[in-house]
Amino acid sequence: MGKFSLYNIPLRGLSEGKHEFLYDLDNKFFALIDDGSADVKRGNLKVVVSLKKTSVTFELNFDIKGMVHVPCDRCLDDITMDVDTQNKLIVKFGKEYSEESDEIVIIPEADGEINIAWFLYEFIALSLPTKKVHPPGTCNKMMSSKLNKHRAKSSDDDDSDDDYDDVETEDDSSLSDSRWDGLKDVAVDED
Repeated sequence: MGKFSLYNIPLRGLSEGKHEFLYDLDNKFFALIDDGSADVKRGNLKVVVSLKKTSVTFELNFDIKGMVHVPCDRCLDDITMDVDTQNKLIVKFGKEYSEESDEIVIIPEADGEINIAWFLYEFIALSLPTKKVHPPGTCNKMMSSKLNKHRAKSSDDDDSDDDYDDVETEDDSSLSDSRWDGLKDVAVDED
């Protein structure tokens, strides 16, 4: 019995029509799924899987609601994000496992079941925004200070980022490396 056997849906032997499966995803689920690179490590979600069996396909509709904790992309402190996503997966029987597209999966008829654990994690992770940051002014002040000290600045920078405004900065001249001062006098021929 594998660690994800709870997430197996037996397809062979199901009668035609609609079926429903309910799952509660908590910190244990994310601990099991964690491969070291997973962004989502904690959460609490409710999942409703509505399965419709026809003569040749299984249509799985996922309704996932709850919240997860992910690291803030700016200060690395945990941030709580709401999840409310609906996804669809079409499953067919075949000779060997393959993913024909993002929504169509072929599973071996001999297996007769599909494990949805990784699909659940992917649906959750893909529902999150690309940039996960705290609301303005609520990031960890110490980390924001360090980030501001090391961030690149350009002449057209808009210095209105609230997470950097409260941080005292050193004088720009003290940040320059004196070993490079000689390059300031080099004339650059711009064609």
